[in-house]
Formats: sequence, structure tokens, C-alpha cells
Amino acid sequence: MAIAPEKATPPASHLLDAVILRIGQIVLGKERQARLSLACLLARGHLLIEDLPGVGKTTLAHVLAKVLGLQFKRVQFTADLLPADILGVSIYQPEGKNFVFHPGPLFAQLVLADEINRATPKTQSALLEAMEERQVTADGVTHKLPEPFFVIATQNPHHLIGTFPLPESQLDRFLMRIEMGYPDRAAERALLKGRDRRELVESLQPVISADKLASLQQLATRVHVAEPLLDYVQNLLDATRRAGEFAEGLSPRAGLSLLAAARAWAMLHGRDMVLPEDVQEVAPSVIGHRLRPAGDGRAVSVARLLESVPIP
Repeated sequence: MAIAPEKATPPASHLLDAVILRIGQIVLGKERQARLSLACLLARGHLLIEDLPGVGKTTLAHVLAKVLGLQFKRVQFTADLLPADILGVSIYQPEGKNFVFHPGPLFAQLVLADEINRATPKTQSALLEAMEERQVTADGVTHKLPEPFFVIATQNPHHLIGTFPLPESQLDRFLMRIEMGYPDRAAERALLKGRDRRELVESLQPVISADKLASLQQLATRVHVAEPLLDYVQNLLDATRRAGEFAEGLSPRAGLSLLAAARAWAMLHGRDMVLPEDVQEVAPSVIGHRLRPAGDGRAVSVARLLESVPIP
């Protein structure tokens, strides 16, 4: 009897295309935002989505959790939210005469920090250790967070009432910041005629598992970066430090973030090496929130920065 050949494992780009396709069935007309979000997670980064209420920020986060097979928890940030409401709390147990730590909603694989800038800076800062070290320290005891661990935060524009600006240290923890924008006319018509998005999200099935996502993340780290490409990234960093339009230049960590995102973007497009175009595609989302204009200068333009630095 002939032995059936083993089923070939599909290339990573095919799996990722299937993820993008599934996201696009719910979040209509936002393929670029879906690709950037997926690249952010492949690069083991956290994502900040800034836009007006009602344009699909929360839906995108929930869909990502569903299609990637991740445990999902949502925290609604408000002005009266306390750090313990997110991290958890130690409660005294009379039977054992000891304190037992009860994990908060942060202990999930994908955590949605909804409207993060409605909470006070003290509560916002409770996320710093978790996002950087992937652990939480309570009463001197360190508790590891699940793997993989991502924070997707949504943020309302600063001109809306009741918001607190995120400090630079908090912004720097986010690998990317993206905007959703209004849907185009065709996508909006499909939304108006279609079923409720929340019902559709609940019916979604995972495309890949959390374990497979972890292996794809490892694969992304092995995407080749040539020496001239490293020169290009360093030249971009150096240009921000010398240009008078920026209050401060980009840090080495920003350079590492830019490379990680470019590797993930290249893998999403089926390549095993990073091209300058990959860096240029992800740069606005990676470095835009890390740059501030100097004095009363004009708004920061990543496009002008990219135009000013030649490709080696």
C-alpha cells in the first residue's frame, strides 16, 4: 500500500496572508492597518492605536486576538482606575496566615488597554514594567506574564475632554502607533448593510495558534539585514539627532524597534531579507510617536526625514 506523502507546511507568508484575509472580513477596508498591526506583534512589540471613537480600534484588537488564538482581556481605562485594578492585588488568607496574589486582567496574552489616556499618569505607569520586562512586581514578588504577551492600547485624540497625555517613557514602550481613519465609501456601505461586527467577531475561529505565532516571531528575527541597510538605519537615527526640527533625536532602542518592524514587514511580504522600502513603510508608525518638534516648529514629518536621508 502506498504511503501518502506528508502534508507540506505552508510558507510563513501564506499563513500570514490567511490571517490578513480573515481580519479583512471583519475590519473592512483597512488592510494596511491590519498588516502594520500584525507586523508589530510578529516583532514582539506593543501597539498604540490613536483615533476618534467609533472607527474600529477596539474591533481590530479583538479580531487580532481571535485569529491568532490568543487569550484576550479588555480593561476600560477611566480616571478612577487604580494600578491594582490592572496588575492584581495580594489578599490576606486567614487559614494560611499569608498573603496570596490574585492576578489582575493584565495576566492575559493580549490585553486591550481601551482609551488608555483617560486614566491618570500613575495608572498609566503601572504598565511600564509589564510592557518592558513582561513581568509584574507586587509586594516585592515578581510574577511572570503569559507568553506571548502584547498590549494593544487605544487612545483618543488629545483635544477630546478628559484625556491625559501619555509621557514619553510610556510612548516609547509602544513599538508602533497607527491611526484607523474613516472607512472609504465602499467599506462604509458594506458596514451599514452588514451584520453587527461584534457578532461576527464572536464567531471567528483562530487561523493560527499562540504556539505557531511564537515560532513565526522567531522566524522574523532571522530575516537578514545587510550592512548597507544597517548604514541606512543609522543614518536615519543620526539625521534626527542633527536636525534642528526635533527636540531630541531617536534613541538606539528606536533603531532596534525600526529594524524589528522592518524584519516583520519583509516576512509578511514573503522575503528573507530587509529592503530599504521595508524600513520606509514601517518608519512613520515606529518613529512618528518618538519624535517631538523643537520649540514652536512645524509638526514632525517622517516623510521629510525619509526624503532627506539617501538610500546607500
